[in-house]
Amino acid sequence: MWSLASLFLLCQTFLQAEVKGEYHPIHQMNRSSATRDAWHPQTREDRDEILRELHEVLASPHFCNSKRYPSLLKYIVENTLAGKSDLLKERTLGVEVFDRPATYDTNADTVVRYTAGEVRKRLLLYYSEHGRNSSIQISLPAGSYIPEFVHRHDQPEEAADHPGSSGTHIGDGHLFAEPATDSQEAGETLPSLLAGHASHSAHGTGVDANGSLGRAKAISRRVFWLALALMIVIAAIAGLRWKYSTAHPQTAVDDFWGPVLRDQHTVLICAGGSVFQQNNFSGVLTAGKDIEYPFVSMQIASAVAQISGLIERSGATTELLPSPSTPLTELREHSIVLLGGYNNQWAMRLLESRRFHFTPEPVESIVDQMQPEMHWSRDHSLPYSSADDYALVARFRDATTDSWVVVLAGLGRNGSEAAAQFASSPHYMQLLREQMGRDFSNRNIEAVLKVSVIDGKTGAPSIVAVYSW
Repeated sequence: MWSLASLFLLCQTFLQAEVKGEYHPIHQMNRSSATRDAWHPQTREDRDEILRELHEVLASPHFCNSKRYPSLLKYIVENTLAGKSDLLKERTLGVEVFDRPATYDTNADTVVRYTAGEVRKRLLLYYSEHGRNSSIQISLPAGSYIPEFVHRHDQPEEAADHPGSSGTHIGDGHLFAEPATDSQEAGETLPSLLAGHASHSAHGTGVDANGSLGRAKAISRRVFWLALALMIVIAAIAGLRWKYSTAHPQTAVDDFWGPVLRDQHTVLICAGGSVFQQNNFSGVLTAGKDIEYPFVSMQIASAVAQISGLIERSGATTELLPSPSTPLTELREHSIVLLGGYNNQWAMRLLESRRFHFTPEPVESIVDQMQPEMHWSRDHSLPYSSADDYALVARFRDATTDSWVVVLAGLGRNGSEAAAQFASSPHYMQLLREQMGRDFSNRNIEAVLKVSVIDGKTGAPSIVAVYSW
């Protein structure tokens, strides 16, 4: 959002241009674009310069944490520089970059279109945040898979045309104030600026003084009301934002889920499946890929409802997937929530290298990799419905899926339900933040919970161990 000072400066710019008779929108637009026309590299040095710029872009935070977006951008830039831009079609990119079969349905599988849209957006973000001083800019026009290269000149044409002029000009999307003259002090207000320009126009040109003065006054009135309206709108927006932030302060839940929900349209919820097995301590066994109709317990159903509700209130949608039949390719580059421990193959697999993780069956316990003597397990001397459960709440950036992963998993179904309650509760999340003693908005986190179980009902969780990195 533009600040009041920037808007005031912009109004001054328009005023100066109109009084001097220099503001012609079409002319200004053509002059601005002349310094940013698409550039076609001709020499090896030109192509090397673009490749260096590509390297800088791919190393930025907007691209370095993904595999899909850098792959597409690198492929289309390198092939364009090699003179193969005629090959940059949707189907070709799907086959060459994303390993799709040559006969795949581009209408059903929109991976190329979606990724190109993300690349386009991330390029804009990069150049607005990190690449303002780049001599070359890479862009991807809407509706095209052929990148364009823009060679920015060091000095805008306006400055070259008027080397002795002063005032304010707009360059590359930013406002720059040049040194003021003696009659234009830094603290000069809008009315005095208007008067100064009116006087200059009346005495310094051959135009009729009365006509110029009348024109300047008309301009001053328009600019004044424009500036006033903009200030009122900004004040109203600022007031609404303050009111909203006061009514909805940032909570520890927001900090925990912030990285997971950032830039995500859809979050995957992958739940474990089970089958009945009366001889087992829990009464169930993990469903395998050969089970056509696995079931989820009431506790897991409750966890799904809590987490999907939290995510959808944040503006994203959710997609529920069964763990037994979900391949890795469906989990790539989406934020994922894994519900369930021993009945969820992906929770077990992605936690294997973490400090706190589940031991292989049939032991069924949570262990500490740094302190092997530490472990947490249910008391098998008690009935399943009366034995306290333990659970893991984890959030980490995973290299296998190239995404943020949240694991809410208990040794049993009560633990998984408690983990979901814990991760969606401002009270419990605040306890976790206080115990960690630091901001955890972008850190990897693991917490071990103890969960009371009475007559099969899930009780309140408590934190027994935490770790972050």
